[in-house]
Amino acid sequence: MQKEDILPQLVKDDPWLEPYVYDINERIQNFNELKANIEKNYGSLLKFADAHHYLGFNYDKKKKGWYYREWAPMAYSLYLIGDFNGWNRTSHPLSKLDNGVWEIFFDDKTYKDLLVHESLVKVLVATQKGAFDKIPAYMTRVVQNEQTHDFAGQIWNPAKAFKWTDQSFNTSSITEPIIYESHVGMGQEKEGVGTYKEFADKVLPRIKKLGYNAIQLMAVQEHPYYGSFGYHVSNFYAASSRFGTPEDLKYLINKAHKAGLAVIMDIVHSHSVKNLNEGINEFDGTDYQYFHGGGKGHHSAWDSKLFNYGKWEVLQFLLSNVKFWLEEYHFDGFRFDGVTSMMYDHHGHTAFDHYDKYFKGDVDKEAVTYLQLANEVAKEIKPDVINIAEDVSGMPGLCREVQEGGIGFTYRLAMGIPDYWIKLLKHEQDENWNIHEMFGTMTNRRYKEKAIAYAESHDQALVGDKTIAFWLMDKEMYWHMQVSDDNMIIDRGIALHKMIRLFTLSLGGEGYLNFIGNEFGHPEWVDFPREGNGWSYKYAKRQWSLVDNEKLKYKFLNNFDGEMINLIKKNHILGTHEVQQLNMDEMNKTIIFKKGKLIFVFNFHPTNAIFDYKFWVPEKGKYKILLNSDAPEFGGHDRIDNSTIFQTNESDMLSIYNTNRTVQIFKKTK
Repeated sequence: MQKEDILPQLVKDDPWLEPYVYDINERIQNFNELKANIEKNYGSLLKFADAHHYLGFNYDKKKKGWYYREWAPMAYSLYLIGDFNGWNRTSHPLSKLDNGVWEIFFDDKTYKDLLVHESLVKVLVATQKGAFDKIPAYMTRVVQNEQTHDFAGQIWNPAKAFKWTDQSFNTSSITEPIIYESHVGMGQEKEGVGTYKEFADKVLPRIKKLGYNAIQLMAVQEHPYYGSFGYHVSNFYAASSRFGTPEDLKYLINKAHKAGLAVIMDIVHSHSVKNLNEGINEFDGTDYQYFHGGGKGHHSAWDSKLFNYGKWEVLQFLLSNVKFWLEEYHFDGFRFDGVTSMMYDHHGHTAFDHYDKYFKGDVDKEAVTYLQLANEVAKEIKPDVINIAEDVSGMPGLCREVQEGGIGFTYRLAMGIPDYWIKLLKHEQDENWNIHEMFGTMTNRRYKEKAIAYAESHDQALVGDKTIAFWLMDKEMYWHMQVSDDNMIIDRGIALHKMIRLFTLSLGGEGYLNFIGNEFGHPEWVDFPREGNGWSYKYAKRQWSLVDNEKLKYKFLNNFDGEMINLIKKNHILGTHEVQQLNMDEMNKTIIFKKGKLIFVFNFHPTNAIFDYKFWVPEKGKYKILLNSDAPEFGGHDRIDNSTIFQTNESDMLSIYNTNRTVQIFKKTK
């Protein structure tokens, strides 16, 4: 039977994909063949993903000593150096084994008091380009010298292993993820680097109180440049030591689980920092060990190195990395960064205006197969894993099962939604907003593929861009956020900030994401210490004192965020797929729809507030207001009486006071 003779489920669900049956079946076949080949050679996919238990530093209980192994096929020689041997550069050579692996064994009899917990190490690699000090590729702890700023590996073997107490937590309960995207380092108000423990003790309670059920941690993998936001990774197995120890990160995750919060890791397998000293670039003296050689291995826009997903050793390095973070740190899933860049040779620099762009020519099929395998490994370890793809292309099948023709992710980020909001705020006057376009943008996603909706993420918060709060209120936030201060710009900003978020949350996906602090309209941008700002931490922090100050209006946005999230959760709106339009009123910029058992009335008009506003509802009876953004506790104008019970008339119409720049949510009473 030919590839084009088998109709995968993905094509059955989308007849427009019929011209690509061969390509989709090839996608399935490539995965099945590679997985079968791996299983034949290693016994199972999970055993293949155990490289970190062989390479790097591993203690052998039977032989009572440390093995250090490194894959460096084109290296001439390797020497382990460190404080255990006074940094002697030739006293401890590694022996070369098969398949380009080198090893050395440290017997406890000789090295028990030398190669110990917190010992600093590097590996001297002699290559065709010279001899270089490197950090072992599978190093699980990397630290920076505060004086020299030099990075080194560190043996991490504390006397007491961390005691997990999160056994009762199960990701299966989180079928409608509401995610709080966070950066631990900038999570505190101090002008400095926040820690894992500070985040756990000070920020987690805020997240829990608002109703979020998941956090997404950025910048976990070690990265030499803090200002990269964690996206230029150097040490893929090391939790960033800037924020604390491995036990501190485990403390954070354990505490999150105890609070019922899933923890998703922002994992970077799309590229690697090009640094020679800190990273794995040219580890054995070649530019093609982990990456594509030549120009194909360089990402010009990111100035970084690109993995060769066709090499088994690279697959093993990355798949083992997936397994490592899930098992060692109890992460509940991943947000895979740069998936668009991975899947296409042009890295997403094209208009995806035809289905050919998804299947022909520029698709990196080896990268697609790697992503399928990564999702498979994660699901074998945690069947209810939450894996999110950062993809702007709209690749069909991204969030479908592999055997259906998909790539296996749980969710994709709805990246078009924040772009749409920014475009609207930048280029359109309020009275010109197109309500049909707004509704269509929120609901336009692929059949049977789940999305994480968001109005803004860290991308919009970075210096050079603006958050939604800043687009709406800008410099007025500096002067007119006092509760006693009436200001039309602030009033408009607060009203639309609430509406935009709830509109996105209620319609945009099967999950929702918010970036740390944006829930209360955090002012200003995020700007990490760099040469251009005098290495300042002024904008690399979160000003919690603003939302805690009862005299400021930030509390109104925070109050609304908590109320809308808990209402959406309680009524399982994210898990409800059917949306019934009840009224699209262009003149009054009013959108009314029913989702689940709730009726949403959004009036985006700048001025039109209409008494006795009638609209049809599917069920006759009495209705009550569950949420009203015009309420005073949300910074509204208190024009609506929430205690009113609304009765349908003989034509099944409801009559309400449809106030401008307000969202009201109704539910039929029993």
